[in-house]
Amino acid sequence: MVAFFPRWLSKVLEEERARVVGPSRHTYTVDLSPEAVHTIVLWSKNFSNLIEDKYGLGTALQKYDQLYLHFTITGLGGTFIEKGVPSPLAALTQLVSLIDIVGTPKRISVRFDPVVYWKEGEEVRTNLSSFEKLAPELAALGIKNIRFSLAQWYGKAVRRAARYGFNYVDPSEEEKKKAARSLSQEAKNWKLRLYACSQDFLSKILGIQPSSCVDGKLLSRLHPSQEEVSAKKDRSQRSECRCTESVDIGSYTQSCPHSCLYCYANPRI
Repeated sequence: MVAFFPRWLSKVLEEERARVVGPSRHTYTVDLSPEAVHTIVLWSKNFSNLIEDKYGLGTALQKYDQLYLHFTITGLGGTFIEKGVPSPLAALTQLVSLIDIVGTPKRISVRFDPVVYWKEGEEVRTNLSSFEKLAPELAALGIKNIRFSLAQWYGKAVRRAARYGFNYVDPSEEEKKKAARSLSQEAKNWKLRLYACSQDFLSKILGIQPSSCVDGKLLSRLHPSQEEVSAKKDRSQRSECRCTESVDIGSYTQSCPHSCLYCYANPRI
């Protein structure tokens, strides 16, 4: 929404209510008055519209007590795998401004998500090594929380890969654990905290914790008034998801032009 629907997002924040179309086409209305909102949590691979206050988006968010950001940087931005995504360098340059907007690097989590493997000819390629360049940059900015997963190839993503001639590779579980161990060691080198998103077999590795991407306990601690919010598991999420209760105002009618080949959510690419 930040990258491609900033006008809509700014409008519903100004009106303090959003009409949302759910997956089964049912609609519901969400109260967005500041009194009803503990924290606004935003995910994006490009926060430039927020930084530039496009359509008054940044201004509209100022009335809320807390803003928490998930910023996805995989090292694949601008490649054929994420052709609509800013390059890693362009993404990193946004972080200084974002820290100023949210007030502290503690309110930003960077997502190295997903780790992808594919073949070019007989060579297996991956973005795994990009984390070695990313980690010191994040540590220097004071960002500590890193979330990751390894690409999960759902049916629609498999069909898309075939359509675009993308020869993806789904490694064995042991190879995935090996990759996670290397990420864990690199995170340790830079005193970063590493969380595995909805992949419990990875959180058994030393130095990796299971992720609560929407973490009620954390958001309560970071809140300017330390106002408490629900820490109960969100029942609408996957079984291995640790996210706490929240209300999503995104819609499957808002298709994402980032066009990431591995995406499980986008029905239009």
